[in-house]
Amino acid sequence: MLAAEPMLPVAILAGGLATRMRPMTQTIPKALIDVAGEPFLRRQLRYLSAQGVVDVVLCVGYLSEQIEAEFADGAALGLRLRYVRDGEKLLGTGGALRGALGLLGDSFFVLYGDSFLPIQFAPVLTAFFQSRMPALMTVLHNQGRWDASNVEFSGGRVLEYNKRTPNPRMQHIDYGLGILSAAPLLAYPKDQAFDLADLYHDLSGRGQLAGYEVTQRFYEIGSPAGLADTIAYFGQQPR
Repeated sequence: MLAAEPMLPVAILAGGLATRMRPMTQTIPKALIDVAGEPFLRRQLRYLSAQGVVDVVLCVGYLSEQIEAEFADGAALGLRLRYVRDGEKLLGTGGALRGALGLLGDSFFVLYGDSFLPIQFAPVLTAFFQSRMPALMTVLHNQGRWDASNVEFSGGRVLEYNKRTPNPRMQHIDYGLGILSAAPLLAYPKDQAFDLADLYHDLSGRGQLAGYEVTQRFYEIGSPAGLADTIAYFGQQPR
């Protein structure tokens, strides 16, 4: 797989209720929180476009009409932006991806809608194809710095991912960017609610989750402290 080839589609998980960010998110979705003068999602989308991404599927729910009004079809950012909406039944992160497979194809990147990850996607894509595994997770050597470590990683493979009951051998953390094949998701009924974390856990237990180690810290807007760090990071960047 050559890095110059077109990027896979990117699924962005942006349907959560963002209760930790209230009262800010009582009237706007988390993706539209202002970060140093711009909605966070605009920064995310522009970053994807600069990496050669063309197709982006937004898995949305809460106040999604505001996101669609802001970005429409994505053409202004050089993207083809499409939306998959949660219905009355919330399907969780895994269920949302299962419902979006018709737009995503055989393999795709997965990115959380509240994370900014200052890394290059092309080497991650190359590692995924070289692994010949159905999924890949990027990991950061964490040692409890940014959140509880939840990944046991060695030799390009996630030996165990478990965010519910981590073990003492876990020194890495899920960085927030993954690549998934459609096949593991197709094992679930289309209308079943489930968490992407549980799918990752099951894949790691079967020896089917590749790992790619990164060294740059991540930024997130899912917590007040994380938002403050992210605003400071972008405030230091040249426009």
